[in-house]
Amino acid sequence: MVSRGALIGLVLAVLAATGGMEWWRERHDGQLGAQLATSAQRGDILMLSSATCVFCDRARRWMQVHQVQFTECFVERDADCAQRYRLAGGRGTPTLLVRQQVQLGFSPQQVLAALPARGG
Repeated sequence: MVSRGALIGLVLAVLAATGGMEWWRERHDGQLGAQLATSAQRGDILMLSSATCVFCDRARRWMQVHQVQFTECFVERDADCAQRYRLAGGRGTPTLLVRQQVQLGFSPQQVLAALPARGG
């Protein structure tokens, strides 16, 4: 049987580890967000979204929090957006066009990797 003190110690260790992981994730997200914000220019990122897509909501919030420039359109509301979605392969939302490169889903790392290709 585990003593009450040992159980409390275990709970505190788990909370400390969880807090440490959360701190590291937020720090990493902040650095990644800052890199994206300085790399992305107007017109570099177009997010093809659906009005009911929770993943689109998360991507939008992430980019807004980190002040990343992007444009967004909704496939259900905009015929041009729906056409771009079809031309991009239309397999799910969000679909991002990063300097015309198609990316299914939102990955800040993938978006950042596509941005330095500009060469100036």
